[in-house]
Amino acid sequence: MSASDSDISSPADFLHFDNGPPKNQGVGLSNPYLSQERRKMLDLVNRLHSTGVQVDIDLPQIAVIGSQSAGKSSLIESISGITLPRAAGTCTRCPTECRLSRSDERWKCIISLRRMKDGQMHSEQFGEVIMESGKSEVEDRIRRAQRAILNPSRSAKHYLTIDHEDDYSDAELSFSRDCVSLQISGPDVADLSFCDLPGLIASVGKGGNKNDIQLVESLATSYIQKPSCIILLTVACETDFQNQGAQELAKIHDPDGKRTIGVLTKPDRIPTGEEPNWIEFIKNEKEPLENNWYCVKQPGSNDLKQGMTWIDARQSEDHFFSVSSPWCDLDDVYKKYLRTSNLVERLSSILSDLILKRVPEIQEELEKSILGTREALTKLPKEPSRDPRNEISNMLHVFVTDLAKRIEGIPDEDGLLQCIRPAQEKFRRALRVTAPDFRPFEKRYEETKTLGKASFLSHEDGYEEIRPRDSRNNLVLDRDSTYTRRPVYIDEVMERAHQARTRELPGSYPFVVQQTFINEIIKQWNEPAQTLCKVVYLVLTEHIRILITTHFASFGLGNLEQRIRIILQEHVKKCMERTEERINWLIKLENRPFSLNTHYLTDYKDKFLSYYRGAREKDRNLDLMNAIEGYTPPTTRDRGISSSPTGIAKVLAGLVEIGIIGIKPEDLAKLIPPDGMEPALVIMADVRAYFQVAYKRFADNVPLAVDHDLVRGIEEGILQVLYTGLGINGPDGQRICKELAQESPNISGKREELMKKFERLNSASQQLLQIGL
Repeated sequence: MSASDSDISSPADFLHFDNGPPKNQGVGLSNPYLSQERRKMLDLVNRLHSTGVQVDIDLPQIAVIGSQSAGKSSLIESISGITLPRAAGTCTRCPTECRLSRSDERWKCIISLRRMKDGQMHSEQFGEVIMESGKSEVEDRIRRAQRAILNPSRSAKHYLTIDHEDDYSDAELSFSRDCVSLQISGPDVADLSFCDLPGLIASVGKGGNKNDIQLVESLATSYIQKPSCIILLTVACETDFQNQGAQELAKIHDPDGKRTIGVLTKPDRIPTGEEPNWIEFIKNEKEPLENNWYCVKQPGSNDLKQGMTWIDARQSEDHFFSVSSPWCDLDDVYKKYLRTSNLVERLSSILSDLILKRVPEIQEELEKSILGTREALTKLPKEPSRDPRNEISNMLHVFVTDLAKRIEGIPDEDGLLQCIRPAQEKFRRALRVTAPDFRPFEKRYEETKTLGKASFLSHEDGYEEIRPRDSRNNLVLDRDSTYTRRPVYIDEVMERAHQARTRELPGSYPFVVQQTFINEIIKQWNEPAQTLCKVVYLVLTEHIRILITTHFASFGLGNLEQRIRIILQEHVKKCMERTEERINWLIKLENRPFSLNTHYLTDYKDKFLSYYRGAREKDRNLDLMNAIEGYTPPTTRDRGISSSPTGIAKVLAGLVEIGIIGIKPEDLAKLIPPDGMEPALVIMADVRAYFQVAYKRFADNVPLAVDHDLVRGIEEGILQVLYTGLGINGPDGQRICKELAQESPNISGKREELMKKFERLNSASQQLLQIGL
């Protein structure tokens, strides 16, 4: 495909000169025949590059690639009008950006070093501005600038004055991604921007680094892989095309050849008879490119050393293509692809058109990047205050307020109180497990007799109803409980009662029997109570840790967060110790059985006594008890039927007949002769009823103590604890606060990086607004 078929620009978009540009006529967009709009586009991209925004978005640019000694430097010299450093082998060791712009002012060149530091592109002018009278100094200045780039640990100014050689063996780097930037302007300068990249190398010499081959290739790739990069591929005619690796690299990243412009160099060195092979490129028949192949002839090193000027070089090039076969024999349609001036005009045209096409996209990308950068900045901690003492004081007050709010309770499933509640419920169950398991029958029947459920307990917590039982109907403890509950049989209770008697009258037993059972139960309460305290301590500590992180993690270097964590750990630990002492005190209170809740205690004693008696009597008089339980009072209809009552009904009727009224079926059990184990039943009922009173009291008091002394206890004087622990109110308070407020280098570096990016993006956005599009 020829250049005329390109969708980037049309033939009318540029002028070509078969015999070179007119006398005293500039090249490229310095040509007044070219549109001002195109010049404005190229000027825009130069200004955008000057902002450094190319590190953030993809800006249109030309990248010059080629194999080692492919004539890239000569081509660039011809376009820019300056002499580049020359040496044997590879002489370009880092990217060289050339920003060319036409100006009515005198010619000048500004050389800068552009280095990437901490993710930011930094530009530093290297030496004074070179004016036209000092044009010969450019080559030496570029060479020195390149040596400064290759030795980043040393000051750039060092290389402005020292003697130097072309030997790079002592350089810290053999190649670098940092670049030398040239800003050249003048009345006869083309409006064009491009980047010269180190030539691709296939091998390294003695003492060289094999990694350099890959480094140079990856450096070229980092440029030409971008969609907005125009690839200027230089190929030397003196070497076989297939042996020049640059064209393979260009194909990888531009397989359709839409972004690549080919340039054939050194046409005067084509071996005799091989000219037709290269003519096929100019005709775009071999390795076709959308923007065609061009051919240029540049002066050699010896020509320049003998004083050949660039005007002379252009005349020499024009003469070569005018008289040398087969170039002079080409049809006019192909002659526009010969000479440096035509190449420059085409490059200017393509680049300006690409810029014009990309402007709306660049504007959109800039807006998105600005929004994203602004959002990233807002997510960073605010910058350290100039009054760190006041800032830290405010932070402490906010923290204490937030802590108090969470201690009071927040409607969140992960709230402090919500996380404590399961431990409180587990504590209550652990206490409930210690209820004495009295059995109103002798131990010898433990394998055959079971105790039914106490239905009157179901309305309280249902614990007796829901807890699993073993094969002998014994209650099974919680898996994680350390308390081993053993059934206590009535004969064991009776034996302990007999052993406790001293001077009591026959049939009377001392209260120490009940107290012994009660004390055995109370001993089991210490472990679950202390466990509750420890669990709440751990939950509280974790919530405080998270809260400290939330409020102080992003402040300074983290020293404030660490110190507050240590201070509050000690504070909470003291509250914990105080709470443990309170729990021990509550347990001591329970060691002496006591209750003013007489009604509650008596009610439960009666219920348990009836429960135990009923179970025992049912066991002793099974038939009677079954009859009582199976009795159904006669209905009104039944009373109308003349039939004699039987069983329980007959007994109740007989009692009514002799004048005993109000007797219930269950009262008939009282007619059974007294049980010798009655005192044991009373003791069992006493102990079991007291447990109901004491365990509920203890189940409330311990969580209350933990809440008062531990959870709410940390609030007491916490602000003063923090101030004292940090020492910020003392004579060294200002210094301490200043040290604590020192910001993390990572955060400050990130903020600085984002701020610089924000400035680049804004500056680039302003440049776009100035073009009036």
